[in-house]
Amino acid sequence: MTWSRHRISSGDDFRATSRKGVRSARSHVVVHLALLPGSPEGPRVGFVVSKAVGNSVVRHRVTRRLREIVRPRLDLLPAGSTVVLRALPGIDDAVFADLSAEVDGALTSAAGKLAARGARTGPSAGRAATSADAASSPADRASSSAGGRSPAVAATVDR
Repeated sequence: MTWSRHRISSGDDFRATSRKGVRSARSHVVVHLALLPGSPEGPRVGFVVSKAVGNSVVRHRVTRRLREIVRPRLDLLPAGSTVVLRALPGIDDAVFADLSAEVDGALTSAAGKLAARGARTGPSAGRAATSADAASSPADRASSSAGGRSPAVAATVDR
C-alpha cells in the first residue's frame, strides 16, 4: 500500500482539521480528527513534529514511528476523515508499544467525540424553530417574547 494517497499535503487541510475537528491528547501525542467536505473517499493523515521535539534526525524518526503506528489503523478510520497527529516533546524517549497504545487511545477518544458531535448536529438538531414558531410571523414572536409588548417598549420597561 502506498502511503502517498493517505497523506495530507495541503496546509489548508492541516489548519481545517486542527480548527474544525475534535481533539484528543495524551502525554506524547495530540490527535485532531475531522470530516472535511470534499475529502477523498479514504482517510488522510498528516504529522506535525516541531523543532521542540529535537533535531532533524529525531523529528524524522518520530514521523516514521508514528506513520508505522497509524498505517494498520487506516482501515478503522471513517471514510473521508482527516487526522493530524501532533508530536509533543519527549516523544522520542517513549517506548514504541507505549506510544502505540497512546495513539490508539487518542484515536478512539477522538472518534467517539466526532461521533457524538455528529449525533448532536443531526438533521433535527440544526432546526432553530419548531413548527409552531414557523407558522407565526417574526413580529408575533417578538411580541410574545417581550410579554405582549413591542420590542422597543419591552427594552425601555425592562431596564
